[in-house]
Amino acid sequence: MTVEAIIREQQTLADAIVDASKTEMARIGLDIDSLQISSIDDKGVGYIKALAAPHQARVNQEANVAQAKADQASAMAQQESKRNQAEYARQTAIAQARFQAEIDQAQQTAAQAGPLAAAQAQQHVLVEQALVAQKHAELRQAQLIAEVVRPAQAEAERIVTLARAEADATKLSAEAAAAQDRIALDQLMIEQLPDLLRAAAEGLQGANLTVLDGAEGLNSVVASLATQGTALLEVVRKGMTTSAPAGDATGTALVRRDNG
Repeated sequence: MTVEAIIREQQTLADAIVDASKTEMARIGLDIDSLQISSIDDKGVGYIKALAAPHQARVNQEANVAQAKADQASAMAQQESKRNQAEYARQTAIAQARFQAEIDQAQQTAAQAGPLAAAQAQQHVLVEQALVAQKHAELRQAQLIAEVVRPAQAEAERIVTLARAEADATKLSAEAAAAQDRIALDQLMIEQLPDLLRAAAEGLQGANLTVLDGAEGLNSVVASLATQGTALLEVVRKGMTTSAPAGDATGTALVRRDNG
């Protein structure tokens, strides 16, 4: 067997040794049941070590690779663990901040609830007071209307009625006085009319008159004189200062006066 075979197939070597030595051992009265090889050594030649070096190097390399992979896996696991821990810490912090914000808001709401309720109650009181004040004002206004305005209106209506009555009475008195004055003036006119006609007739005395149309013309002359006298009296009655225009006898009568 080669050294490599001996190293790899130690049980085959042991069986071969037992088979080969069994006859010789029987001659001396020994019976070999089994053989166990405890170690294989080349007595310091280094051959076995040299044979084992590549295998040992490969084993070491594989061991190193396995260790590196194990270290990498461990590092990745540690990093993943750290990331998970960081994420958990972040989520925990966010949750704590959210919870704290809710707590703060609840505390602020509770702190503001008292003043807010007091302000609302005060506002309600002010509204009620304003309504009461408005009712008092409306009642006072109604009282003033009943106590002051209505009596004042009644007094004003009474004064207006009295003034109208007095004005009507004054107007009637003035009209009555004017009527009396007109009656007196008319009476005066009636009393003065004969004198005016007489004066007009005396003015015609001694005048050279020519009367046309006979008696009808003479009647027209007399009527014209009466009309002029009546017009003069009417001017006096109306209080006018202008003289009435003299009437001309036209149509049926023609009067001509010759002086000298």
